[in-house]
Amino acid sequence: MTDTEQIQEQYRKMYDAMIRKDADALSAVLDDSFVLVHMTGMRQPKAAFIQSVLNGTLNYYSAQHEHTPVRVDGDTAELTGQSRVNAAVFGGGRHTWRLQQEITLKKTDGVWSMTRAVASAY
Repeated sequence: MTDTEQIQEQYRKMYDAMIRKDADALSAVLDDSFVLVHMTGMRQPKAAFIQSVLNGTLNYYSAQHEHTPVRVDGDTAELTGQSRVNAAVFGGGRHTWRLQQEITLKKTDGVWSMTRAVASAY
């Protein structure tokens, strides 16, 4: 599997883990330094993000991945993920969002992990 394919697989695994509320699987794709920057500008480090998924602050029901282009530069990479995500977040109603995430990754011992994600609409 190429680096690009591995990175795209990590992106799919992240969404699958969010939908299943699987803390271990989510932790496996996110680097310990991971930070999510929400559309509002709120920053969530890895532990807080995972806790928000588990406690129902962030509820994900499905995701259709439309575009996942990757740029690899040695042991770092960027993925722009564009997905239609059915979710209910921060107490709001359930909707399908056109969610884009600009994700940076690093490769350590042959494994890609996400270090940062910046969410926006597309």
